[in-house]
Amino acid sequence: MKIWKCTVCGYLHDGVEPPSSCPKCKAAAEKFEELSEEQSKLVERSRESNQYHVELLSLLEQVKEISVLGREDGLDPGCVAIFQQAIQAATELGQSIRAEIVAHISKGKWG
Repeated sequence: MKIWKCTVCGYLHDGVEPPSSCPKCKAAAEKFEELSEEQSKLVERSRESNQYHVELLSLLEQVKEISVLGREDGLDPGCVAIFQQAIQAATELGQSIRAEIVAHISKGKWG
């Protein structure tokens, strides 16, 4: 399987040949270039890591939701403090993950 990149918009396509037109920007097939073997390996490897990032973001959103409920329950100051820490930690880690995903995209490691 080859990976093709639209030189107009950056869309990546997996296939033996490029699509007849870009699904994103409608550029002609001639605007696609085949990624080198090295670039293709990087995209394939990054797809797995990026999926981990996305799954972790989803779990962190659940941590925040649960922690908000726990904080609102307000059983005692210790519990409230733990839930507040969890909200803060999940928020900060989520922001770091988003920044890493942006870095992957800017380096062509997203696909």
